Amino acid sequence: MLRGLAGPVFSALMPFVTFEGVEGCGKSTQLRLAAARLAESGHEALATREPGGTRIGETLRGILMDAGNTDLDSVTEWLLLEADRRQHVREMLQPALARGVFLLCDRFSDTTEAYQQVGRGLDPAAVRFVDAIARDGLMPDLTLLYDLDPSEGLARARARDGGKSGRFESADLDFHRRVREAYLSIARREPGRVTVLPSSAPPEEVFRETWRRLSERFSL
Repeated sequence: MLRGLAGPVFSALMPFVTFEGVEGCGKSTQLRLAAARLAESGHEALATREPGGTRIGETLRGILMDAGNTDLDSVTEWLLLEADRRQHVREMLQPALARGVFLLCDRFSDTTEAYQQVGRGLDPAAVRFVDAIARDGLMPDLTLLYDLDPSEGLARARARDGGKSGRFESADLDFHRRVREAYLSIARREPGRVTVLPSSAPPEEVFRETWRRLSERFSL
């Protein structure tokens, strides 16, 4: 019966691009810059994020990101993220793509594989099964993976947040190294979808490469 929830593969009319990477890699900045450039170029673009993106999702985000929730079980964390994704896909992502919107999303299913499956050590088969239900057949046309040494990324993230660590930033460095290696493994497995962009350079330099990749892929 659960298989029926996944539904048919969704056919997008416009590109669906996801932005991925470790904490502090600059992906959110690159997404904002890309959305602004697309708008300047006359394309209708929607920028969204996970967790979040919907009213219910923002409530779940508050739970997931709260540094005070140190007792949040790793399976609970994962299932909350999948619940967020299911709501996001059905309420926002699929309708936006059907309207012909150029869709940009800060994190999607690759985050779950990197952070929960590999980082937290959850069962791969269970993660794949539940995530397939949550995303309802939707997969990105292109994923931009901003690669950065986790120690540099954490330093950036903490500086950005006034020295405070969020719940994920508070995890030890070994966790973040596992996350990075998981991302790079995904990129090796799916080179047609995932493009790795080094992100240690200043944001404007990284954006030149971001826009080049988007322009080449989608003839912008």
